[in-house]
Amino acid sequence: MTWHSGRRAEGKNILVTGANAGIGYFTAEQLAANGATVVLGCRDTTKGDLAVRAIRARVPDARLRCVRLDLSDLSALSVTVGALDVDSLDAIVLNAGILLSGPDRRMSAHGHELMFATNHLGHFALVAHLAPLLAATANSRVITVGSFAARSERIDLGDLQSEHDYRPKRTYGRSKLAQMLFGFELDRRLRANAADIASIVVHPGGALDSLTPSRPPLFVRTTAQRLRGLPAGVALHGKHAAATTIVRAVLDSEIDGGQLWGPRVFGLRGQPHRETPHAHMTDHDTAAELWAASAALTDVDPFVRPSAPTRQ
Repeated sequence: MTWHSGRRAEGKNILVTGANAGIGYFTAEQLAANGATVVLGCRDTTKGDLAVRAIRARVPDARLRCVRLDLSDLSALSVTVGALDVDSLDAIVLNAGILLSGPDRRMSAHGHELMFATNHLGHFALVAHLAPLLAATANSRVITVGSFAARSERIDLGDLQSEHDYRPKRTYGRSKLAQMLFGFELDRRLRANAADIASIVVHPGGALDSLTPSRPPLFVRTTAQRLRGLPAGVALHGKHAAATTIVRAVLDSEIDGGQLWGPRVFGLRGQPHRETPHAHMTDHDTAAELWAASAALTDVDPFVRPSAPTRQ
């Protein structure tokens, strides 16, 4: 049993980015099992279709759709929003992300460092494009999925895209910290504008494939993987368990904007609970400068109404 067992979400439209794998997949599965209409935003729609099949194998009456979403391609986001073909949006889960391990700094089509572009800038711009839909829905939510890795990093406002200091793990951690700074700053601006939208920040703790149950044809855990992962289960958990914190942030009406939620046991595993964010995650000056830089880099702002999206 999880926190949300028995919670119903019929009539809710929810977009989950990066829903074709990992934590995003299990977030979509759990939301669908609770009755929500879930749109899976996936860079690879073939994998997205496999995710839809895997969810329907467990939730036969699931209401699901898959749309192509490449967060590194800023020019395509308005088309993706048009393809949603909905008049309201109850929540968006900003989950998609990439972690690169190679030594070479990679760039998006728009010339931005790829992890910063995908993990932060794309989500920043996506929220801007979705602002009219979120505003049209009572009590809508933006759920930003950060990372435990952000605890030990600090934003370098003079080197946001790691041009001078590129180390893959550090760049990843800073991109996730940028997401979290954005999530908290978004809530402050929403409150200042009396908007009926809550911005909530979550992190999944330590989630391993070896502790995650199979979901064929999408993912099959071998016996060897399961056995290798057993010792880690003392301190960490699977991606299905990590998703429960996100789902609670979507469905629990008692969670307010501006809060941070994560796993209970040392922030790494266990049931969802409210955490106190570290000061560097909520620093007003850093967040304001990051916001201004993000708006300049993406040419959109969540508080400037974009033109109407193109529907397909």
